[in-house]
Amino acid sequence: MEIALVGCGAIGRSVLTLLQQHPHVHPKWVVVSRITPQLLEAVADLAPSAQLVHALPDDAHPALLVECAGHSAIAQHVRPALERGIACVVASVGALSTPGMAQALEAAAATGNTQIQLVSGAIGGVDALSAAQLGGLDQVIYSGRKPPLAWVGTPAEAGCELASLREAVCIFEGTAREAALRYPKNANVAATVALAGLGLDHTTVRLFADPAVDTNVHHIQAKGAFGCMELTLQGRPLAANPKTSALTVYSIVRAIVQRTGRWVM
Repeated sequence: MEIALVGCGAIGRSVLTLLQQHPHVHPKWVVVSRITPQLLEAVADLAPSAQLVHALPDDAHPALLVECAGHSAIAQHVRPALERGIACVVASVGALSTPGMAQALEAAAATGNTQIQLVSGAIGGVDALSAAQLGGLDQVIYSGRKPPLAWVGTPAEAGCELASLREAVCIFEGTAREAALRYPKNANVAATVALAGLGLDHTTVRLFADPAVDTNVHHIQAKGAFGCMELTLQGRPLAANPKTSALTVYSIVRAIVQRTGRWVM
């Protein structure tokens, strides 16, 4: 299966590394905004048969385009690929919080008669939420906890002295859409939970600066016709980029490899 990979940062390189274990998947194009000697060397090492390009060539027809480059890549690369009939795997789910983006991608997929797959990324339980919403969900609450200094450079700085916190402080409570707009670097998990369940405007998000944790902690509470669910996930960071969950890379590779197998779970 020939694929195009959009993005070759810490996530993209980690994806290429893991794909070396799967001989039925062939990265043929790696799409990046800027081609550097370092990138040329990395791609030559991790995917020797791949072309490093600024955009997917007009005559390219991969079985799958995999986005792991950030929100801007959705409009620039994913949408045109969908219109061309190329199935896409999207990691930057938070981009769908932008008004009109989800509808634009759906229209593009309809034009190309293809599909978009959103990966679960750093969170679990998405399959259960997606199934539960078919029977009716009453409430979904997503809570995210990070060490105080992880919120430096965000609106949280205006509300408290992050460096001197001695106990957990809720720095945000609102909808998933509001959270994505105010805290875009935390948008992917909140948006994934929301899109699987009650939607961006009906999912409650609570974000905490918590000196008692040293990693990112994700918590989901949901209730509805199915019963009740609670899930807590304490994710380890990606070695190449501590700001990214290792599970995000694994979920991307899983989405790719599933396309080549006989079993889907």
